[in-house]
Amino acid sequence: MSKLSYDNIFDAMTEDDAEAADLRFRADLLLTLRKVIESKGWKQAEIAEVLDVSQPRVSELMRGKIELFSADKLIGLLAKLNIRLKPLLGANGRVVCEVTDAA
Repeated sequence: MSKLSYDNIFDAMTEDDAEAADLRFRADLLLTLRKVIESKGWKQAEIAEVLDVSQPRVSELMRGKIELFSADKLIGLLAKLNIRLKPLLGANGRVVCEVTDAA
């Protein structure tokens, strides 16, 4: 019996490389958004008001329900917090994403 090995969980979830990349990207966006929110110490009602979403939607976000959020939606929520994502090509030829305050 051979042992399967994956670089990340998303590669294990799908055989489609594009789908796995989309899942990884959305997970990174969601984690970034959650870290920003947690750093502010807001309660869910405050988050809902700032992001202009319902409290149940905030709950889904904070519980990591990635399947319920598109990349566009997550980028929009980050923008409401004045967070900008800036992809850059690093010196080693790898793409990195800088997270900056847009204000």
